[in-house]
Amino acid sequence: MRSERDSLGEVSLPEGALWGVHTARALENFPLSGQKMPAPFIKALAQVKQAAAETNLGLGYLDETVGGAIVSACKEMAEGRLDNQVVVDAFQGGAGTSTNMNLNEVIAGRAAQILGSTAWDRELVSPLDHVNLHQSTNDVYPTALKVACISLLRELEQGVSKLQEAFQYKESAFAQVVKLGRTQMMDAVPMTLGMEFGAFGEAISRDRWRIFKCRERLKQVNLGGTAVGTGIGAPRAYIFKVVERLKSITGVVVARSENLVDATQNLDAFAEVSGILKASAVNLVKIASDLRLLASGPHGGLAEILLPERQVGSSIMAGKVNPVIPEAVIQVGLRVMANDQMIASAASMGQLDLNHLMPLVAHGMLESLTLLKNAATTFAHHCVEGITPNPEACLRHLSRSETILTTLVPHIGYHKVAELIQKAKEDGCSPIETVVSEGVLTQAQADELLSAKRMQKLGFNDADRALFGKGDER
Repeated sequence: MRSERDSLGEVSLPEGALWGVHTARALENFPLSGQKMPAPFIKALAQVKQAAAETNLGLGYLDETVGGAIVSACKEMAEGRLDNQVVVDAFQGGAGTSTNMNLNEVIAGRAAQILGSTAWDRELVSPLDHVNLHQSTNDVYPTALKVACISLLRELEQGVSKLQEAFQYKESAFAQVVKLGRTQMMDAVPMTLGMEFGAFGEAISRDRWRIFKCRERLKQVNLGGTAVGTGIGAPRAYIFKVVERLKSITGVVVARSENLVDATQNLDAFAEVSGILKASAVNLVKIASDLRLLASGPHGGLAEILLPERQVGSSIMAGKVNPVIPEAVIQVGLRVMANDQMIASAASMGQLDLNHLMPLVAHGMLESLTLLKNAATTFAHHCVEGITPNPEACLRHLSRSETILTTLVPHIGYHKVAELIQKAKEDGCSPIETVVSEGVLTQAQADELLSAKRMQKLGFNDADRALFGKGDER
């Protein structure tokens, strides 16, 4: 064991730890969730530290030896080689100070090792005087969160794009499969399976566009603002250079906020982006629920589509295969919706010049982005791409439904259609059989009326009136 001292006293530390007294106190104070900061955030914060160190090097505030070692340690951290040393709980008091100090101490320890000394040689490389030079938790933590979110948004865009393409492909592939539409869980008018999947694709297309625009909401950062956005303790030259350096290191388009005090106080940008993620989650839950219903059965349900069989579904019912991918996607959606409520509440509870609930916002944002990214990819590859239609079931449900005669209302009138439906019930025939037997339509006309071509035709015209009957016969 070794020990380090702060203003509160001395603390014993494990020999192999690169971290120090501030991290040790956080471990003692916050044994809350057992969840650590996710890798994208650790990478982003390490890149922020690297940008600060390189800026300080360029301005002469760090010497080449110590500054160069800090930059090297930051790069190792960003590459994930020191992730096991980031040990503080994701949930913590102090607006993220414990996470910031954890990285400061680890980077300082590793930099000291690079210079040939021990990790605890704080005189050689100081976590505060060197690694945290011209910084505050209050500017580096939210800046790192924005960088991490923008990086994950890029990956989410790719996943959503693949999902959109999968639905649009099925829209074309299922264009000739006529089926029964349903409203309020009851039979409605005919449509095609392609139309149904086209609507799914359109919803995901809107998500894709909204998510793409999210990057604009997050690109304004408060790096250089230090404690409350006034830049106190930081040189003016550093404040004007450090964000550009971060942009160069990360490849993420960020810019210094014009009002650093506002950017330090307010988290409404995160609340806005979280709301857009919630909208995406809403669509995923709705679509996944629809697919479960359309695939229900296969013998006692709708079974109008067949989902890919991913795994055995029951430990007692042999042969049972469940819609596990849509069910997993639904759970992701519900979690993202819950996170949005949490993020909105946390953003609203910031007080005066800082939001003390930054760690909670970070946890919710990064979890939602990661879940949605993975869910979109899984949904596309393991479910939507492998869906096949069941035309026989679609036709069976359609032919039995009385509502298919709604297509005749403009041509023979509502009351005549109602009479034909009643007669079909009395005779025990299908509605189409009754329409043909009563001479209202020929079989060819009936087939034309329910063809995929007609389903894809918007409304009716004079040619239709001539083909199926006069629209004024009421």
